[in-house]
Amino acid sequence: MRAFANSLLVLTLVTGGTIVRPATAQTVDATDTDPDKSAQGDVSVTIYNGNLALVQDVRQINIPSGITRQEFPDVSAEIRAETVSFAADGTSIVEQNFDYDLLTPAKLMEKAVGQTITIIRTNPATGSETRERAKVLSVNNGVVLKIGNRIEVLRDDGLPVRAIFDRVPPNLRARPTLSITLDSARTGTRAASLRYLTPGLGWKADYVSLYDEQSGSIDMQGWVTLTNNSGTTYRNADTLLVAGNPRGGRGARGNRNRRQLTQAGTETANREQLGDFYLYPISGRTTIANRQTKQVSFMDVQGVAARKVYQFDVGWLSSMEEPRSASTAISFSSSQQGGLGDALPAGTVRFYQRDARGNPQFIGESNIGHTPMGSILSLATGDAFDVKVKTEVASRGKISSSEWEESARYRITRSDGSTDTVTAERPKEFWRTAMKYTLTNARNQPVTVDLRQYGLSRSWWGNDTRVISENIGGTALSGEQINASTRLWKVPVAANGTTVLTVVYETRY
Repeated sequence: MRAFANSLLVLTLVTGGTIVRPATAQTVDATDTDPDKSAQGDVSVTIYNGNLALVQDVRQINIPSGITRQEFPDVSAEIRAETVSFAADGTSIVEQNFDYDLLTPAKLMEKAVGQTITIIRTNPATGSETRERAKVLSVNNGVVLKIGNRIEVLRDDGLPVRAIFDRVPPNLRARPTLSITLDSARTGTRAASLRYLTPGLGWKADYVSLYDEQSGSIDMQGWVTLTNNSGTTYRNADTLLVAGNPRGGRGARGNRNRRQLTQAGTETANREQLGDFYLYPISGRTTIANRQTKQVSFMDVQGVAARKVYQFDVGWLSSMEEPRSASTAISFSSSQQGGLGDALPAGTVRFYQRDARGNPQFIGESNIGHTPMGSILSLATGDAFDVKVKTEVASRGKISSSEWEESARYRITRSDGSTDTVTAERPKEFWRTAMKYTLTNARNQPVTVDLRQYGLSRSWWGNDTRVISENIGGTALSGEQINASTRLWKVPVAANGTTVLTVVYETRY
């Protein structure tokens, strides 16, 4: 097949030396290849994030009485046939079939196995043609022919070859076609509604943000980026986008960054909802061409408060041989007051910042999941050039159980006064660990780094980690315990300066 597909093979359909023309019918025949012609009717397309779409197509069909077969060309080539729903007044469905074999040179040759075709070869020097009748024996990894008493393989040798076929196989279609056998109680033209699910259609949001560090603000544009790889064009379609992950679609998972969403919002956006999903209609009807990417604006706001944030994450007992860059993030809100004022469908946020000449330059991007209005986001844009962090275990050693008990600050009991009796499943060991965090800043302005220490919990047997002391140069600094595993410090670092944070932990591991 590969040699056949790559050769200079021209396919021609003839009957008795005459080119075949399709007969007039209610449907589009396989040989009708007009790219601008469509059998679709009034089309509505609802597109979900997870590579899934609902197509609803209402066509005016002349349906005879009794049992007849009606063909519906120009359905999705990726149609999930088991999801098809058909409705027309006074009719019932007897059977439905989806013809998914599309008319291509490879498929035409494949369907010709066992049949006789005509092979025409042209002499490049003289232009003379030689015709031979050949029986197609096989198309596995190449086309094998029987010509007279010899067996021949069509080679990709650069010589012009044409294969002439006597007919088009009845199950090959120029366009994806659904055929439905109907039982109609009457004759007449009526609306026939076709509804089905299909993969190959999807959308996501793309955001373009211009960050102004001096004013502490961003301008944000939001674009719907719609893609169609379903094998079919949907002409003049009423299009609706759904932001959400219904079961059956893969869903838009959003960003895997640990600190993408600082705080989930609690505000309801002023948009139509369908169940728990937000709807984003595209204004006016539009043609969604196959293998096309289309963009439509849905957000344009200016002067939203934003600030630059430096972030660094540290694993438990992490000792670095050399300093590493802190990550840079832009923090902003999606709230109605002082924020973007909208719910944000999943997508990619790309940040730009003007240089000294006033030209916007790309500074980084980050993905987001579906984000409710009123949220606070902190989206990483890249690694800081001048802000570095180095962590090291300054000391670590075992401590006695009596030393462990001395650092206890409280005991937890239930509200009813009851306690649990726990049988030890492993011997208890206690450790005192001093961690040293060195932060440097080569910028000519002071910065604050959000430093997070992870790994402070080991499930039920080690979730009682204690922070004995934390200080910068002997001055106490109070961190914030985010959860059992994570502690946060906002560490100030002077311009062209260094800050050393020292923290002592007592743990059971």
